[in-house]
Amino acid sequence: MMYDIHEMKKAMMAPIGAMANLSQNLFANPFSPLSYAPGSERIAAGSELLARAIRTYEKPAWGIDAVTVDGTSHTLSEVKAYETPFCHLVRFRRDRLPEQAQKVLLVAPMSGHHATLLRDTVRKLVEDFEVYVTDWIDPRLVSMAQGAFHFDDYVTHVQDFIRYLGRGINVVAVCQPTVPVLAAISLMAQNEENVAPASMVLMGGPIDTRVSPTAVNDFAKAHTLRWFETRMITRVPSKYPGFMRRVYPGFLQHSGFVAMNPDRHLQAHRDFYNHLIEGDDDSAEAHRKFYDEYNAVMDLDAAFYLETLDNVFLHHKLPDGELMVHCERVRPAAITGTALMSIEGELDDICSPGQTTAVHELCSGIPAERHHNLLVPKVGHYGIFSGRRWREQIYPQLRTFLEKHRAD
Repeated sequence: MMYDIHEMKKAMMAPIGAMANLSQNLFANPFSPLSYAPGSERIAAGSELLARAIRTYEKPAWGIDAVTVDGTSHTLSEVKAYETPFCHLVRFRRDRLPEQAQKVLLVAPMSGHHATLLRDTVRKLVEDFEVYVTDWIDPRLVSMAQGAFHFDDYVTHVQDFIRYLGRGINVVAVCQPTVPVLAAISLMAQNEENVAPASMVLMGGPIDTRVSPTAVNDFAKAHTLRWFETRMITRVPSKYPGFMRRVYPGFLQHSGFVAMNPDRHLQAHRDFYNHLIEGDDDSAEAHRKFYDEYNAVMDLDAAFYLETLDNVFLHHKLPDGELMVHCERVRPAAITGTALMSIEGELDDICSPGQTTAVHELCSGIPAERHHNLLVPKVGHYGIFSGRRWREQIYPQLRTFLEKHRAD
């Protein structure tokens, strides 16, 4: 019912959005006489602001056609290398990439946003590596005939992708997947599979949320799993291929994202309005690009969402040695041949400093000289993998780490 009400609200607001778009065009288009009327720039700016608040944001395209390396532009190829009902493994490779270039498996979060949120991460990695990204499919687009998607299925997907890419790859996990990625590599080490990654990089992830808990962690601990199931889970409406699938809807997750920093988002929209009036096109376009991505959200399968809450946020099963995947206990200490790097942001209000660093104590089987931790000053959660500090400060150290621990 919750999802149906949301869809009905969207349908009711659609005419208002259409009128706002029409108003923006009438008062902003230089070929329209109304654009020269007094106050037209304010009407156009307000109309665009209203239209953007109402519109539904679809999954953005990757839009990475080329990268510049040492002053030379290189075209970029994007292909689906491996497909499952729930995920496409997308390969990005620039032309004239050296034959000895390493492969990087970039595991994107399944936490409400699309994998395209890592566009800036891909854009830097592809300069030096052949990059594969887990592009998760919105569950509302997956038929119920495919079954539910569990936490264990996420782990299995990571393992299958590692096996597909072969021994000696580098695995980089951003935020939510740090736990299932660590579980996947641990289980492969426990079973002595001969496909060990050369390195594992965990960025801003909830390995142990008891360390310096954030507002997100406190909220989760203040409620029971039953509370989340009865209030946050609904079924996909009939208009989508995933009709009747139980999901945690993306629009609820988006509301939670905004509620964490309402003043910041309100100020961003005020600034956008002022930039439009002042004719600051570059700043206005930067706002559009960010919020086109930020507002494009996807659902989460209910099984995966609830099991992640239980495993990671409510009972801390991984650091307590109690995490079970396919009836097998996860033992990170079994990892011996994979170098480990953790990256944290000093100002991260989603996964605070220390939560990711906890992985080093768990992975006691890795020699000390193959451990590395990077705490980045004045960087929040999204700054770990996008923006200027990612490009200029974090990526060079990440690249050095991967190159240093190249597989033999």
